[in-house]
Amino acid sequence: MKAKFTPFVIASLAAGLAGCAGTVQTTTPHLDQHFGEAVSQAKAQQTVNPDASRNTDPVAGMDGKAAQAVIDTYHEGLRQPPEPATVINIGGSLSGN
Repeated sequence: MKAKFTPFVIASLAAGLAGCAGTVQTTTPHLDQHFGEAVSQAKAQQTVNPDASRNTDPVAGMDGKAAQAVIDTYHEGLRQPPEPATVINIGGSLSGN
């Protein structure tokens, strides 16, 4: 039994290691060379100011109290449920309210 098992193990190891040997040839070398360029290009096109991190001038805009009032008003509007919409059914009657 040992004599029959050894050639099988050697053949299995050889076949397994053969899959790892050499360089893998791809069928799309041109596409592989340019992989990721579309994402980089889209990101660059969506960047308004690439040097924004170098700007040390503080942002001008609302003061803290006015900004807090805007945020509070926004959050208060989220707490109130919206009014029900008036829907015209297929039969032609109005519903809602």
